Amino acid sequence: MPELVYPPVIAAAKTMFRVLDLKITIEGDHHVPRTGGAVMASNHVSYLDFIFCGLGAHPSRRLVRFMAKKSVFTHKVSGPLMRGMRHIPVDRRAGAGSYATAVSALRRGEVVGVFPEATISRSFTVKALKSGTTRMAAEAGVPVLPVALWGTQRLWTKGRPRTLTRRHTPITILVGEPMDPAAYPDANAMTVDLKTRLSALVDRAQREYPDQPAGPDDTWWLPAHLGGTAPTPEEAAALEAPARRPATP
Repeated sequence: MPELVYPPVIAAAKTMFRVLDLKITIEGDHHVPRTGGAVMASNHVSYLDFIFCGLGAHPSRRLVRFMAKKSVFTHKVSGPLMRGMRHIPVDRRAGAGSYATAVSALRRGEVVGVFPEATISRSFTVKALKSGTTRMAAEAGVPVLPVALWGTQRLWTKGRPRTLTRRHTPITILVGEPMDPAAYPDANAMTVDLKTRLSALVDRAQREYPDQPAGPDDTWWLPAHLGGTAPTPEEAAALEAPARRPATP
């Protein structure tokens, strides 16, 4: 089936990157296989992460099919684009269907993009990972590529205003070495190692990032352990926890 939507969307995104003069650094893109299935498992700090994670596969001429929540596919603007690019909708009340769709895509030789933290990390550190990423890779017999993104949170993240016209922002994309499911006793063990590798890549991206906060009011985009004012992992977990209902008399 011809790709009628994805290539023009990529071209438009790249044009916007040039207009905004984003300083994009991509390392490890050679790890993305030029043929065959693979899972790209990225950390999640921004609503724009799927764009930049997919950019990491572009040098290998691969189009990444991202798993995203169903509401994005029903939106009147994003829906036609998501469906046209053949991304995979995820209904959290019926996850088995999206899981099966992703495994089928992997077996057909597609690259599937996943955010195993499930939601954006407010602390900008790697949260606990869901095991679905490694389970689908094991079932399809394909590698998992850890992907670290950094700088994307400065454009648009949870709890902050959008700054989509921000210029000259450095964006780091690090693609780690492929992980072979056959090397692990089970998916849970692979998930533990994926978190370790992903955390190391994210830490490297943060420490090597070329920008520093412009002043005391600009430290929100740095994690607490690097001197920023982002919530700690514990504070972020408390923010994400559902509000408790008051006890009834």
